[in-house]
Order: sequence, then structure tokens, then C-alpha cells
Amino acid sequence: MDLNEYQNKSKETACYPNVGSNFIYPTLGLSGEAGEVADKVKKVLRDKNGIFDMEAKKQLKLELGDVLWYIAQLSTEMGFDLNDIAQINLDKLSSRSQRGKISGSGDNR
Repeated sequence: MDLNEYQNKSKETACYPNVGSNFIYPTLGLSGEAGEVADKVKKVLRDKNGIFDMEAKKQLKLELGDVLWYIAQLSTEMGFDLNDIAQINLDKLSSRSQRGKISGSGDNR
């Protein structure tokens, strides 16, 4: 499955107020799910000395799926195509790498 196919299929399960004209809901959902990813990792660091067992990996994978769903919905709300977003990101990172700017901070490096 490619990213655009996922994006189109994920729309079938979008159930929130004003689907199609509501970028706020998926933005807030994305923030919440990203926090859940961070929380899962934090607990592995705290409780399992940073070692991900199969159950921890399974739970993290589920949370990453939720993050992906919200990214797809926000992209849809904004009229973006996930394949384009992925390609633009890879192009940006490749350019930074070629220019020796992969590390550091700032969006425009």
C-alpha cells in the first residue's frame, strides 16, 4: 500500500465534527497521539531499562498507526497528498545531507 492509498482508505473512518473542513480536530488528535508515543517510550526507559520487548513494540506500533491516521486526516483537510509530503521531506533531507546541514537547528538550513 502506498501513502496515498492509505490516506484515501483512512478517510472512510474519519468521524469528527465538520469532516472536510476541520483542520483543528486532526491537529489536536495528532498532538495527543504523539504524546502517547512519547509516553510509551518513556515507560520503557523507566520500567524496562530502555529495552523494548515484543509487547512494548506492539503497543508502540499501534500508537504510531494512530499518529499516521491523524497525519493522513490533517493532510486531507489541508488538501495535501501524503506521497507529495513524503517526497518533499526526502528531498529536503537529501539537500541538507549533501550540503552538510543534516544536523543543527532551524527549518531553513
